[in-house]
Amino acid sequence: MSKDALKIAIVQHSCTDNVEANFEQIITGIEKAATQGAKLVVLPELHNTLYFCQTENTHHFDLAETIPGPSTNELSTLAKDLEIVIVSSLFEKRAAGLYHNTVVVIDSDGEISGKYRKMHIPDDPGFYEKFYFTPGDLGFEPIQTSVGKLGVLICWDQWFPEAARLMALAGAELLIYPTAIGWEPDDDKAEKDRQLDAWVTVQRSHAIANGLPLVSANRCGLEEDFSAQTKGIKFWGNSFICGAQGEILAESKQQPAIFTIEVNMTRTESVRRNWPFLRDRRTDAYYDLIRKYID
Repeated sequence: MSKDALKIAIVQHSCTDNVEANFEQIITGIEKAATQGAKLVVLPELHNTLYFCQTENTHHFDLAETIPGPSTNELSTLAKDLEIVIVSSLFEKRAAGLYHNTVVVIDSDGEISGKYRKMHIPDDPGFYEKFYFTPGDLGFEPIQTSVGKLGVLICWDQWFPEAARLMALAGAELLIYPTAIGWEPDDDKAEKDRQLDAWVTVQRSHAIANGLPLVSANRCGLEEDFSAQTKGIKFWGNSFICGAQGEILAESKQQPAIFTIEVNMTRTESVRRNWPFLRDRRTDAYYDLIRKYID
């Protein structure tokens, strides 16, 4: 591997209500990715637990943990032993009654390089995240690591071009989206295809618009709604890595998967020279972007 290339791995997996087993699965996946030569391993959103946001239940707050805490302690040891960078997505307990959906980035020396708290919080049937998560307050700041400056965002953030752009403007060298997204079981095939295609397309567009490679790590498998209010969510997997022109470099299907691909981290320079979107931005004319809507 040349100094300009970075081997990136995604661990795509399904979850059960056994938190310990889920975490053991994650550890095994990270170790396997390291044997494939990965220097950066990205995990799905809220990878330790079932996607508990399908319902509003105060008992689910017991799933949260502090950062640093049990998960980061174990992942830090693993990152140092394997000399890799790990992007982990956790339910953070910041204080009594104050919780976030948080990504923590652990560097290859085992130290925490930084955190990102999810900024855009959805509130839809089956995705009641506003009940659990306080919106992030760390802004759109890339995290410096031994493998580069990582622009980490989370799931619902991936639909907002402003978030990707701000990460790019702050110097991110790679966009990363831990994700938990899927279908309602009653959706017909045409609707499922439209949703999945839109999800892939919008993220590829962020790569293209900003001239940056991008990593999207989703979970997979059917997870029940134990309140029986809905028929659960079929998380669609389909994690992928694309290059700075949106080209798909590696992708998975709907089953659990661990895959690694080498990404050329220097292509941003040549892509931006040919497609100088940042040069031609009309920042003097974008003032209305701070408004919700132009009536």
